[in-house]
Amino acid sequence: MKPAVVLVSGGMDSAVVLAIAREQGFAAHALSVRYGQRHTSELDAAARVAIALGAVAHKTVNVDLRSIGGSALTDDIAVPTDTDGHIIGQGIPSTYVPARNTIMLSVALGWAEVLGATDLFCGVNAVDYSGYPDCRPAFIAGFEALANLATKAGVEGSHFRVHAPLMRMSKAEIAREGLRLGVDFAQTVSCYQADADGRACGHCDACHLRAQGFNEAGILDPTRYMAARFG
Repeated sequence: MKPAVVLVSGGMDSAVVLAIAREQGFAAHALSVRYGQRHTSELDAAARVAIALGAVAHKTVNVDLRSIGGSALTDDIAVPTDTDGHIIGQGIPSTYVPARNTIMLSVALGWAEVLGATDLFCGVNAVDYSGYPDCRPAFIAGFEALANLATKAGVEGSHFRVHAPLMRMSKAEIAREGLRLGVDFAQTVSCYQADADGRACGHCDACHLRAQGFNEAGILDPTRYMAARFG
């Protein structure tokens, strides 16, 4: 089995990506990043998902993005919700974390070099997302080019590939794919401001996109909420 590094955040998308990597026959090394996010229960979820979906290893790396701030996920900035008039898709929201995906993929690339792996997997999506610039096909292509230019393995002839299998899938399609692959979505946490027990707020972009996806897929979403949803 070829080794691969799979970014696993604890959310539904990365869980499905891990299941896809396993189905494709990779020995998946799951990588999570504690970057100072307010919703740290997603890291507990990542550990559960890694075990449940058969990762051969799971590593959590600490990168202190809270020290630079600039995001509602890493700074004292309110997470935009439907209750304050926020509408998904109108500009880049304050939940964008500066350079987060670039940093996470860079850490994954470093671990891949150590493992002798040339395949990286991530759950970025350009269909049902909040407008983040680092979730686009051009970003993935650009990072893949960088990986092959900026590493010892790359210049010595190895070819790194960045897999983003969910890139053009809707949230409903992702939910159906997860169901097909046997992903237990009850183990995942998607909310931007989930509490310590992983219960979701029901009002942020991540909650709305997830709920809409499961609804359109005709699948029951096992997310637990802090209170009555949208109440």
